[in-house]
Amino acid sequence: MRKIVLFLILVVLISSMPACRSRMYTVRAPYKEVPTPPRPDYAKSDNWFALPERNDMADRIMGQKEEEYTKEDTLKADVFFIYPTIFTGKANDEYLWNANTADELLNKRITNTTMKYQATAFNAAGRMYIPKYRQAQLTAYYTKSAADGIAAFDTAYSDVKRAFIYYLENYNNGRPIIIASHSQGTSHAERLLADFFDGKPLQKQLVAAYLVGMPINKNRYANIKPCANPTETGCFCSWTTFKRNYYPKTYYCRGYADAACINPISWTFDTMPIPRQQNSGGLFYDYKHIAKNCSGAQLGKGILWIKHPHFPGSFLVYMKNYHVGDINLFYNDVRNNAKLRVTEFLKK
Repeated sequence: MRKIVLFLILVVLISSMPACRSRMYTVRAPYKEVPTPPRPDYAKSDNWFALPERNDMADRIMGQKEEEYTKEDTLKADVFFIYPTIFTGKANDEYLWNANTADELLNKRITNTTMKYQATAFNAAGRMYIPKYRQAQLTAYYTKSAADGIAAFDTAYSDVKRAFIYYLENYNNGRPIIIASHSQGTSHAERLLADFFDGKPLQKQLVAAYLVGMPINKNRYANIKPCANPTETGCFCSWTTFKRNYYPKTYYCRGYADAACINPISWTFDTMPIPRQQNSGGLFYDYKHIAKNCSGAQLGKGILWIKHPHFPGSFLVYMKNYHVGDINLFYNDVRNNAKLRVTEFLKK
């Protein structure tokens, strides 16, 4: 029972689902009346959750009984990961709209949720780079003041952009790049691809972008196309997960109808259902074990449908929106595919 409770706590911590917003803290003060936290200096290693020079949570190999980390010096590519909204409650300081990257409690939550259960899916494909950034508080998605929300997201993206520039100038050295993200992280990664890759020289270094948890229009980029098969490179993959036959109320206004949604088991746009027996494993509260065959998947008009997933304690989980599990449910499939795309990229 304790493990089940821990899993449900995890769901609350990393979820930014619309259905949960009523249980989250709402910022009511106008953005201009709230102080903005200091900009992180990316020359300081403390402002990165993950760097290849050290073993950190993002390097941990999950599904192992003993603590083990990837040997990053053997990897030929880099992964730049942008994490989702973890700043959902009331701030521990005066910074209400954007997270303070020096907030130790929030950083601990980020490490024990998205770093552990999402970022690690990519650590076999490349060296991990994960900057801390002044993420927008969850209210930014739902505020009636569009200007406040935009300002909060712009502040967050300004950090992601500066971190990526620092990465390019100090770490990359011409290596292949994977961009990986979830939820709010994908909102920023979508802009990052447009600013740095689409039709730009850096596009030649793009292995793939995993833009997970947000609908990305099929024609979002002029030169970067949706990945259409498991081995294609220089493309982007995206999916958002819901209960089978369910369409969110925001289906049209959020752009799901025109989204480039891929099936993260088959890595194709085939609409035939893929049985859970073909799912190579999900990752949940028991990170020392991979939950094999936990969920099938089927594409449904721009979104990804699943039936009730199978893992210890899953009988207690009832959702229509599986946003929280976009990566976790297909953890090993994502891990294997990221490695495969790097292998294919290096053959060119």
